Amino acid sequence: MTEPTTQLLDLPGGSTSYDDNGVEGPLVIAAPGIGDTRHVYRHIRQRMADAGIRFVTMDLRGMGDSSTGWAQLDPEAIASDYLALIEELGAGTAVLVGNSLSAGSAVIAATDAPERVVGLMLVGPFVREVPMKWWQKALFAAVLMPPWGRAAWVWYYKTALYPGTPPKDHSEYVAQLAENLREPGRFAAFRAMSRSSHAESGRRLDRVTQPVTVVMGTADPDFPDPVVEATEIGEILGAEVIWSKGSGHYPQAETPDVVADALVELVKRTAV
Repeated sequence: MTEPTTQLLDLPGGSTSYDDNGVEGPLVIAAPGIGDTRHVYRHIRQRMADAGIRFVTMDLRGMGDSSTGWAQLDPEAIASDYLALIEELGAGTAVLVGNSLSAGSAVIAATDAPERVVGLMLVGPFVREVPMKWWQKALFAAVLMPPWGRAAWVWYYKTALYPGTPPKDHSEYVAQLAENLREPGRFAAFRAMSRSSHAESGRRLDRVTQPVTVVMGTADPDFPDPVVEATEIGEILGAEVIWSKGSGHYPQAETPDVVADALVELVKRTAV
């Protein structure tokens, strides 16, 4: 196993944490969804090293080993972190991988700096507003209220978002995630992100010019119909759509081979 090195990227307002496998090759930067950490990509890390890809996994603001107390926690802010990390790493260009909310950030980054972003992989992507009934929004907000919100999220993450075959280390990973969310300021950051709008990335979908791969779990419970959502997004982006059959919101952990194969092929397509 190739062990990455963990580093901090200093930014106005705080610092974000990232792991870098140090491989000399094309750069891929992957960010997780809200309430999660960069370690959600742990099962594809070695595959990237074996393929000669410099694979960097980035925490979101307020999560993992990043600092807390950020003034801005929306998808636009995370998009700026992607671009700042490309500059910090001195690679010139990168393929961006986004999961859930950070998929929208990847779209924003790709349209803000198309000369730096050469490709996108969008995993379980929230890249546009998904219609929800008023009572669903109210219920979601109520579930995340303290003091029960953190425990409710951890339960939902463990039991509902992995409906297929969770990885063997699933229970251990969720315990580590719960411990991270207990640290001061982290669940507050998660709650703030959970209220973010996906409208900005939705407005930009038809402006994306880079090659795009969409990966969707066919049993993803976060979408009314994940197959319809991925198909429509794929059509707008002219993307290749990869199905992770039976999996939920985190195919990179449930079906890592499917995601790793698709990502290696995307990197090959973007090679200059």
